[in-house]
Amino acid sequence: MNEKTLSNTSIRAAKKAVPDIKVVGDGDTWKLICKASSKSEGWMKSTKAMDVDTGVVIQVTTQQGDHVAEALVFVPGVRIIDGCHPDEGIERRIGKRVI
Repeated sequence: MNEKTLSNTSIRAAKKAVPDIKVVGDGDTWKLICKASSKSEGWMKSTKAMDVDTGVVIQVTTQQGDHVAEALVFVPGVRIIDGCHPDEGIERRIGKRVI
């Protein structure tokens, strides 16, 4: 088995890095909010969000070596807001849903 790729930020990036990846449906349903990783230390932390009709489901993942911990929470009345970071491109955040 190959070493896990910790730096993927989208399905497009994952398809480049992991040749045998299989994806069913929209692989980018979860939008990356933030991510930090260290290949040399073998850890990764990420926060992803998925818009639903009445709010956002947020998933937090922490990986240290082969150990993974995840948490999910539904936050009502908010949405994912796409913006731009001057140095890094896309920047996402969670903001109030205006009805």
